[in-house]
Amino acid sequence: MAIKIMTRILCCALLTQLVLLPDFLYSQSDFYRGKTLRIVHGRDAGGSGDLRVKALVPFLQKYIPGNPTIVHEFMPGGGGRKAGNYIYGSAAPDGLTIGNAGSGMVSSAVLGETGVQYDIDKLIFLGSTYSSTHYFFLTRRETGLTTLEKLRSAPGVRVGAQSVGHTIYNIGRLFAWVLPLKDPKFVTGYSTPERDVAFMSGELDALGTTDDHLVRNPEWISANKIDLHALMEVPRGNKYPRFGHLPEIETFAKSEKERKVLAMFRNLRLTGSPFFASPRTPADRIEILKQAMTKSLKDPEFYKEHLKLVSEEPTPLLPEENQKAIRELPRDAETIALFNRLAGPQPLPPR
Repeated sequence: MAIKIMTRILCCALLTQLVLLPDFLYSQSDFYRGKTLRIVHGRDAGGSGDLRVKALVPFLQKYIPGNPTIVHEFMPGGGGRKAGNYIYGSAAPDGLTIGNAGSGMVSSAVLGETGVQYDIDKLIFLGSTYSSTHYFFLTRRETGLTTLEKLRSAPGVRVGAQSVGHTIYNIGRLFAWVLPLKDPKFVTGYSTPERDVAFMSGELDALGTTDDHLVRNPEWISANKIDLHALMEVPRGNKYPRFGHLPEIETFAKSEKERKVLAMFRNLRLTGSPFFASPRTPADRIEILKQAMTKSLKDPEFYKEHLKLVSEEPTPLLPEENQKAIRELPRDAETIALFNRLAGPQPLPPR
């Protein structure tokens, strides 16, 4: 009799759990229904990073249970530092505000730059739409700097970028340092579209830029408006078929010290253009966001949308890969000190 009573009690308890479980799951998975998810961009609107996020958003909206409205907010400043600081210290950690920035946000923290108020090892990284890329150094044809020899001999070449610390600023400085250029001038304060206009109008002479930028401005090449001088492969060995004849930046390095700096830039770039959330965000909402990100990045339709909107195929990092890439970044003190000099506003260091 005692065994029968105990069995009935256990069955009743199990039945109660089964009845309550759907409500629990519903409450967790339905958190985003009727709500608005903000994506805070560490950039101006209109550039490659903006387009990459916009290509992903319809899929995030599809895969986040409850299908929240997703809106964009742009918070440029410090190569992503301003957005990083906001997500880490000011945004409500409720899973309704996440950030996205270029790798400059990561490098600023790893390199110990001023103005970083976030802990890169505590932020929760949710994935990136791309990690591999190619960088080019180019000049406007009208400058007459059509060869490396002419480029190297011209004093005061004006190289444009968005802001000090921005990835594009850093790559422009790296190219100018190793090619090398004679007393180059670095002009910042542009959004990406403004920089392009300034370049074509004669306000700037040269740019460090990405392969997708060339794809979005095909007339620069078809109408012979630019000259390409060198490229950087990320990762090394990632060949670019159309311009494979260009010298790779590594071929200009003269020492192990210089090669280490180039390797650091590559490793930072491989962290992608990450989405990230406050470390105080509830674990269940982080899990919802990670699952939605993973499903989005694996969706074949996302690849099509990204190619259509950004004019390049994505090279995604899943949440776990993104987190791992950032945790494993090298922290070599000597290389960091040199990289900081290159990424800062002061004159380029001697070689």
